[in-house]
Amino acid sequence: MNKVELLAPAGNLEKLKMAIIYGADAVYFAGERFGLRAGAGNLTLQEMEEGLHFAHSAGAKGYLTVNIIPHNYHLKGLDSFLTKAAEAGVDGMIVSDPGVFRIVRQLLPQIEVHISTQANTVNYMSAEFWHSLGAKRIILARELSIDEIGEIRSRASQELELEAFVHGAMCISYSGRCLLSNYMAGRDSNLGDCAHPCRWKYHLMEEKRHGEYFPVYEDEGGTFIFNSKDLCMIEYIPQLIGCGLSNLKIEGRMKSSYYVATVVKAYREAIDTWYENPEEYNDSKGKWLEEVSKASHREFTTGFYFGRATKDTQIYDKSSYIRDYDFVGLVMEYDNRTGVATVEQRNRMFVGDTVEITGPGRDFFVQTIEWMKDADGNNIDAAPHPQQVVTMPVKHPVKPFDILRIPAAAE
Repeated sequence: MNKVELLAPAGNLEKLKMAIIYGADAVYFAGERFGLRAGAGNLTLQEMEEGLHFAHSAGAKGYLTVNIIPHNYHLKGLDSFLTKAAEAGVDGMIVSDPGVFRIVRQLLPQIEVHISTQANTVNYMSAEFWHSLGAKRIILARELSIDEIGEIRSRASQELELEAFVHGAMCISYSGRCLLSNYMAGRDSNLGDCAHPCRWKYHLMEEKRHGEYFPVYEDEGGTFIFNSKDLCMIEYIPQLIGCGLSNLKIEGRMKSSYYVATVVKAYREAIDTWYENPEEYNDSKGKWLEEVSKASHREFTTGFYFGRATKDTQIYDKSSYIRDYDFVGLVMEYDNRTGVATVEQRNRMFVGDTVEITGPGRDFFVQTIEWMKDADGNNIDAAPHPQQVVTMPVKHPVKPFDILRIPAAAE
């Protein structure tokens, strides 16, 4: 049995590297144009080349998102951009628009083309349509159940790969084609510039009672009627594999490096454990759920996987994230002789703080920061400056890109 591919978001070069170090089989990213996350750092062509070299050296792949819904003027420069991205070494291109699909197939017939979830593929005939034109993979719409995916798998060509999102934020228009941002903020979500008005607070106003705002739900403070919970399927890896998915995708190109590392690490361990020891997987699901909960998130849902989404899929009383942990440091170097780590600060930390230190392929350990020194070797009590470089002793050996985090309650 071929193991499913785990895909991770790479909003910038650091996130790309973190994703691969923490266990992703592939990353997906955008260039500076034509992707649906205009607010992410995204990659220049030079960064794309560096990132792809890093990925390929680790045996991983990199897919370029070219999934905007373009108007005529957006096509200007697309040919040149695609050619340069192919020269940089991308392993595939993710598209949603038939015109962009045609351009990629004609210009770069050797490149794999993956059909974005934006294309809203919800049945086997649509899947076969795209496959007949040369698509290698379908990223299925988020409105599908496990059973529906299983039927698509049984009826579509076995050469066609099926991918689906299994973790991360969901928008009110689940497969992503939404005009709410255009209307409310003049920012086009289909061109990567969504203002996320689905997370805003709403009241109901009757047409002839201007200025009288009624709550849509019982809470008199208002309601966030469009605010979806976050998808989390880490407890259902066997079902995802069993229905025929070959590629499991994590959402989050706008999220932090800490989010990427934490979530990828948990899914990597869960997937590997299922293949190696299903009984151990069933015993450890709670541990991995707890781990992904240490990254910033909303309440979790299984979306449409086990039937239609219900009122319980939405969050009505707030739009904020749950942040139980703060990412405070990233290991840069470790001296085996002295047991001292060089750490780049990511949030304020103090001598005396109790931190968790985690890295790919192993459990975290807990310790107190006994002392810290700045870059000049001076003893310091706190590291308050963004990306300040400090040294500190650690209880166990660590490696570059290991993470230091502090429970929020410890602040």
